[in-house]
Amino acid sequence: MFPAKVTKPTFKCYLPPAQVCTAITFGFTLVFLLIYLSLGEIVVNEVNFVRKCISTENNQEGLWGKLICTNFKVSFIPQDTSPKQKSTLSHLLLGEHDIPLTCLEQVVTVNDTKGKKKVLGSNQKLKFNPTELILYCKDLRVIRFCFEEAGPESARKVCLAIAHYSHPADLQLLFGFEYQGRRYHESKVNGSTPRGLQTPIFDRSSDWDREIKRTNASEWRVCSINQSYAVSSSLPEHIVVPSSLTDQDLMQYASSFTDHRIPMWCWSHSNGSALVRMASLTDPLQQKKTEQKIFAAITKSHPQRNEPFRSDLDKSLPSILDIQSAFVKLRQICILDPFEESEERWLSTIENSRWLEYVRAFLKHSAEMVYHLEGGNSSVILQEEEDRDLNCVVSALMQLMLDPRYRSLIGFQSLVQKEWVMAGHRFLDRCNHLKKNDKEESPLFLLFLDCVWQIMNQYPAAFEFTETYLTVLSDSMWIPLFSTFLFSSSKQRAQHLMDFAKHKAIPQGEDQVVYFPPVWEWSQQFSTKDQTLFNNPMYVGKGAACVQNGEVKTFKRKKAYSSTLRGTPTNLRNGVKGGEESLTRRSSLANELKSELTPVKDLSPSERFFKDWFSRPADLQGLLIPLLMPSHMAFWKLFFLRWVPEACISKGGPVTTYHKLSQLVDEIEILQSQLRQYKGTSPGNTPLTSSGGNPTDQRRMYFQASSPDDPSTPPECLTSSFPFTPTGNLSRRTVQGTPISKFLNGARIWLSTETLANDTV
Repeated sequence: MFPAKVTKPTFKCYLPPAQVCTAITFGFTLVFLLIYLSLGEIVVNEVNFVRKCISTENNQEGLWGKLICTNFKVSFIPQDTSPKQKSTLSHLLLGEHDIPLTCLEQVVTVNDTKGKKKVLGSNQKLKFNPTELILYCKDLRVIRFCFEEAGPESARKVCLAIAHYSHPADLQLLFGFEYQGRRYHESKVNGSTPRGLQTPIFDRSSDWDREIKRTNASEWRVCSINQSYAVSSSLPEHIVVPSSLTDQDLMQYASSFTDHRIPMWCWSHSNGSALVRMASLTDPLQQKKTEQKIFAAITKSHPQRNEPFRSDLDKSLPSILDIQSAFVKLRQICILDPFEESEERWLSTIENSRWLEYVRAFLKHSAEMVYHLEGGNSSVILQEEEDRDLNCVVSALMQLMLDPRYRSLIGFQSLVQKEWVMAGHRFLDRCNHLKKNDKEESPLFLLFLDCVWQIMNQYPAAFEFTETYLTVLSDSMWIPLFSTFLFSSSKQRAQHLMDFAKHKAIPQGEDQVVYFPPVWEWSQQFSTKDQTLFNNPMYVGKGAACVQNGEVKTFKRKKAYSSTLRGTPTNLRNGVKGGEESLTRRSSLANELKSELTPVKDLSPSERFFKDWFSRPADLQGLLIPLLMPSHMAFWKLFFLRWVPEACISKGGPVTTYHKLSQLVDEIEILQSQLRQYKGTSPGNTPLTSSGGNPTDQRRMYFQASSPDDPSTPPECLTSSFPFTPTGNLSRRTVQGTPISKFLNGARIWLSTETLANDTV
């Protein structure tokens, strides 16, 4: 965030916050603390002389300062302005010690003398003065504040305020509506015009037309019968359907599907096969007749008139309740329970949570559907009861494996926009932003990102973006300033934003992307420099080549066959990495060895397809299929363990490789630029920078090449958690652990003071 005076804002700060100054007396010293407020943000309550615990090993260690609750976040302003360890990634709207209210999972108050704990909700009473506040966050942080020196009544009031404002009664009360209204009018006053968004939103027929042309889906057309959401409340206004079906046919068939969700085209293969998703049929009398007509139309759209293959995901994959249960167990293991790296059972407990099993199940099913599209030359229909949860995961994963376009940054964002946002995934319910129905909550989008990371981990050079990008994208779900993750359908988004525009006096006809942008406008959250952390230095773009054994070779498949399906090398070769960091079990390894020794049997067409694919070098700009043995499923350490101090390795982890590769790529790009300038600019060789630009500002890599006279040394902030820091973001009550599950499962007060006495503060 950039500080700006309230009376004289400056447009150097794209989103100028207010600056408030307060004074606190520590001993005999008068300390002035600066509080940064975003547009429309107001202070609701505050308390002085608060200690933020920053270590689990020494409970007395901490930062002293002021705890503030606003209508946007919980903010801690430390007395010591020089942080002990600063995260490299700086958010423009959130400080190092800030937590958005929508990121709060639970607000827990503790009174040590009375031996009580209470989980606070909205409009609840607190009958004791808290000595401690514990905030459990949806991004897996656990943050503790102690009130031993604070005023008891002030501490109680700020706890109640945090609990109340983290449980908004209505969607319009989320801070994003106030903030974006102020931001829009501020930009008009300053005469600024927001930059055009590169990521297609798919709210216009032209976006779908471009996808049809890009994939050469000549037998499909854009249909707008759902204009003004006249047919289905959860489908977008424009969808793609078989050209052989008229609008009248679709109107007639719509009533047979759940929520009138007629089948929706997702993507087309170069062989003419199409990927289609649809909801279940609800009318038993019309079911067979409607199915036959829909399937006949999809068959007709195929060049060879091949019949489509249908997959019922409700019968094939874990339910949303299973996924939520696995995530709760995994969070308990990684965050709430004591972390013991050397504990033999730790990897087993991770496996027993079933999270990795479910990740593998979705990847495996997606790969099987890819076979039917590419190997079987058949269109694939993904069917789910509502077509809004499991279908989102599988359809997006299939396209990620099939189409290299979606492995670029803009392409991946368009994939999420198309298959999640516009397809009507219930982000409002699954993220539980209003905290009204815990039974509807399920981390499906996080599961999808974990699946993406698994493929990225095996083929690191195939993706333009990094795991930092995936982690930041997940964190953005809990920042209520963008339209992407706030709503459960296009209709809900349109209705709320229409009411919002009227309330904020925004001119009729103004583009919603302008006054309530999606998360893809990263300049609202991060500086240009920090956004370079999203860039993968190993990315192999279209037509790229590599140097192997002194020869330049392009990434093309060769007729080189092997006797084993899983004979991929463990080292990095042509951008393909083995699973050396996977969670291996003896039984899994034994099964792999056993399979190698068994006699070769007759292979099914799908087995032959996969065997043939894995026997050849991977084409990073073609089809990608992940290795799917249980031992190949790795644990996403950056996301799940980034806040755990015991798991943080100083100057270690994958970031050390990222650091060196970034510097190498930066040096190569500098040399290429100098070579172009030496040879002269040609139409095909455009310089990296303009004549009046600053080369440093336009570099793609976060870590830049050092000069020969100044050899590079890893920065002090470089840890396995980079660009995040565990300092102050995971503070359990004791190293021995806390009976946390008792109140997380609904208990409000500990059974006795003896229980609390064993848990020293």
